[in-house]
Amino acid sequence: MGIVKIGDDLHEEVRRASGVMCRSINAQAEFWMKIGMLAEANPALSYVEIVRMQVAAAQGQAAVPEAVAA
Repeated sequence: MGIVKIGDDLHEEVRRASGVMCRSINAQAEFWMKIGMLAEANPALSYVEIVRMQVAAAQGQAAVPEAVAA
């Protein structure tokens, strides 16, 4: 595990969000970094689509595009 230094303001945002989302501060920061990385790599996908893909991957399923799922 590495250490990432962030500013105090961002750390406070992560701390608040981690409380709301019932995650540790580290888990919240890791979640935001992963979603941000995926969003940069897939600019045409929405946040909801990215999360849906991650849930499907965690369940060992292929993500179904919105148009097909409806």
